[in-house]
Amino acid sequence: MALSPLITALLFALALSASFELSTCQEVLKGKVSCSDCSKDYDLSGVKVLVKCNHVKKLAMATTQVSGSFKVNLPSDAAMKTPSPLHCHAKLFGGPVQLYASKKNMVSKVMKPKDSNSYKISTPLAFSISCPSNVKDSKCGAANKFGSSKTVDLPLPPEWGLAPSSYYVPFVPIIGIP
Repeated sequence: MALSPLITALLFALALSASFELSTCQEVLKGKVSCSDCSKDYDLSGVKVLVKCNHVKKLAMATTQVSGSFKVNLPSDAAMKTPSPLHCHAKLFGGPVQLYASKKNMVSKVMKPKDSNSYKISTPLAFSISCPSNVKDSKCGAANKFGSSKTVDLPLPPEWGLAPSSYYVPFVPIIGIP
């Protein structure tokens, strides 16, 4: 009778030690985003950073803190052992407000410094919150080039039993003229 609780306790201890070993083998990426046109005390929290590694189907998403720093476990497949040199990239994904970034500041290669046990980004992930005026052909106001999408709704008598006039009025028939 005393042997049954002892076996249960040993199996529980074995399961705990196995889960600790699995959790310590995760590689961690630490980085920081910066804003080029924000004030010094601007809250950088809520900016999303996406991490993708070669030969791994999963993605990792990090959310920045108030200072702009983030920390995320690098994605790995449990079934497939990832090769020793990880080829990963971090990408600025979005934020609580509209972000503007150039292509070179939006993606950064992930690397492991020799004096650190965590991974870092090679170039800073930088963005601005206002439309950069120095960029040629900037597409910040592209949404303003289109007109209104409102439809015209003419009052029709309800006795006629027709659908709203907005279903009929914008229709322009195509007439073939030889």
